[in-house]
Amino acid sequence: MSKAIYISTIESNSGKSLISLGILRMMLNQSSKVGYFRPIINKRKNSDFDNHTNTAIKFFNLDVDYKDCYAFEQHEVVALLSEGKTDTVIHEIIKKYKYLEAKYDYVLIEGTDFSGDGGFTELDVNLMIAKNLGVPVLIIGAGNGKKKKDFINTMQLTYTSFIQKEVDVIGVIANKIEVDEIEYIESELKKVIPENIHIDVVPKVNFLAYPTVKEVVEELNGKIIFGKQFLDNAIGSYSIGAMQLRNYLTRIKENALVITPGDRADIILGALQANASSNYPKISGIILTGSLLPEESILKLIEGVQSSVPIISVKGGTFGVSNQIGAVRPKIYATNTKKIVLALDTFDTYVNVQGLTNILSNFNSEKLTPSMFQYNLLQKAKVSRKHIVLPEGNDERIIEAAARLQLLNIVDLTLLGDKREIQSKSDALGLQLDLNKLSILNPADSIHNNNFARTLYEARKHKGMTETTAMDLTKDVSYYGTLMIYNGLADGMVSGAVHTTMHTIKPALQIIKTKPGVSVVSSVFFMCLSDRVSVMGDCAVNPNPNAAQLAEIAISSAQSAEAFGIKAKIAMLSYSSGSSGKGEEVEKVRKATEIVRQLKPDLLIEGPIQYDAAVDMSVAKTKLPDSKVAGQASVLIFPDLNTGNNTYKAIQRETGALAIGPMLQGLNKPVNDLSRGCTVADIFNTVLLTAIQANQG
Repeated sequence: MSKAIYISTIESNSGKSLISLGILRMMLNQSSKVGYFRPIINKRKNSDFDNHTNTAIKFFNLDVDYKDCYAFEQHEVVALLSEGKTDTVIHEIIKKYKYLEAKYDYVLIEGTDFSGDGGFTELDVNLMIAKNLGVPVLIIGAGNGKKKKDFINTMQLTYTSFIQKEVDVIGVIANKIEVDEIEYIESELKKVIPENIHIDVVPKVNFLAYPTVKEVVEELNGKIIFGKQFLDNAIGSYSIGAMQLRNYLTRIKENALVITPGDRADIILGALQANASSNYPKISGIILTGSLLPEESILKLIEGVQSSVPIISVKGGTFGVSNQIGAVRPKIYATNTKKIVLALDTFDTYVNVQGLTNILSNFNSEKLTPSMFQYNLLQKAKVSRKHIVLPEGNDERIIEAAARLQLLNIVDLTLLGDKREIQSKSDALGLQLDLNKLSILNPADSIHNNNFARTLYEARKHKGMTETTAMDLTKDVSYYGTLMIYNGLADGMVSGAVHTTMHTIKPALQIIKTKPGVSVVSSVFFMCLSDRVSVMGDCAVNPNPNAAQLAEIAISSAQSAEAFGIKAKIAMLSYSSGSSGKGEEVEKVRKATEIVRQLKPDLLIEGPIQYDAAVDMSVAKTKLPDSKVAGQASVLIFPDLNTGNNTYKAIQRETGALAIGPMLQGLNKPVNDLSRGCTVADIFNTVLLTAIQANQG
């Protein structure tokens, strides 16, 4: 996995480019394989490229394709978020980032400059992206134009906002600080930001805050008359040349941009002469307004005395043009070497580069958001293509899920049912389902029935099964699908959209059987909450497990969690926490916890523990302050099916959480059960789980 850092600002114009350039060079000093990612770009008008991205690639000659460096343009994200399609945005950003993560040793992620467009603040969007990418954040804030106390409060509130959303913050940088206030700002930040957080203070650098003539030309769509090679001149100020020349000359300041009507030859020539004189400040350029140009003889004269001053012609009146120029925000772009070199020198001088490098190199996070979990499901399912059988092929939800799976080309599918009925329902639903690319078998009349009947009879004759009964059972879709797995014609099965749990898993228990050392087949749900993924078991199979069975369910659930990238921290749930409670049910949970500790001493487990103490750190600190699990449990084991099933459904319905599963544990081959109230998304996700289980063996 690559080392990545997410640069987030608390507002626009925070001087993020200086920090980004510095960190890119810091990363390049560690490895030549450095990637750059800006999830949401905002191209300037009349430009084919995002300036931030183009500058990073061109100046450092990064080996990365521009199109791989972003996911969306800003207007696209505003539209999607306004339509409530947050998941679409996040899933695409994760996909793009994961491609870069796999390819590079380091990745710099530069946050968005939303500026409140569409009602979405920069903080909102950066929080959402950083959290779902699971990378550490470096917060940048600009202190210019703010009262010192207000700035400190804003930085503290921003840091707290990220922490409350469980986003890892590795550092804060106060940027654009007056030189005489650096020590004070650093001292005050250290009072309100934890000592393990990296803190740097960078001064305001006037030259970096100046826009260039090039940026003014782009903003005003100006026409270059002279001095194209000097467009990188920095503009320290601007003034309007509307008075007599003798009065205007006294108002020229260093690096001033002169704005004057195009027919004011006296101002133009006087400004050029002042620039050449050692008695007057240098000017950065001249803007000619009103689309007016000097007469030919004057142009010839200008050409003869022209040195390092670009002269630009623009449309519009002098007053309106000056307002537009005043609104131009400075940028750092690839050809402005002087600004880039100054930015890098400033970064090296005021940022503890080695300290930041060490923090980034040693950073490791166990956090996993629902969006990242779902992305990982897709990727894990693609590792080795598996064949999944769906026994309830005539159900419309199954057909729709099959169409989605076929579109993504992740697994091979067999649908059990009547081909004409499946085709008819697919057409009625308007699905693009190509039945020629699926296997459709009808257990009522299949070429496999005789062979399956013999297999089933041999497996169950010791239990009194007759050949006739075996033949009849092969026509049952659950037995047929299970026999496909047993005979190597499929790798896993997903059923239960129409049939009961027992109807789905009974054939598996009889034919596929449990893994060696496993006596209890149990289930877990992956509960995708707003900010985390919890594993909950058993919510579907065992009505009232005893202590030994409960311990086995906990161990199996922990193994499932780890297999899907979730660090297992087990909470054995009960109606009391620690040693406070008495009663048969509490003792069962307490005994089960001890069995787990004896069998798997390496597992992190706490029990008995109440739900609130298991997931809420503030409650945990009160009830079990010394626990390594309380407040951060990722695997929640319920004492019985009644509690587990109702709790997961209550959470699902009341919070809108996505419940993926149930996934059965303990069988030799994966067979998974659906709820009869399942959605198309439930089926889709359960097929992915099943394919992953088949890959894990």
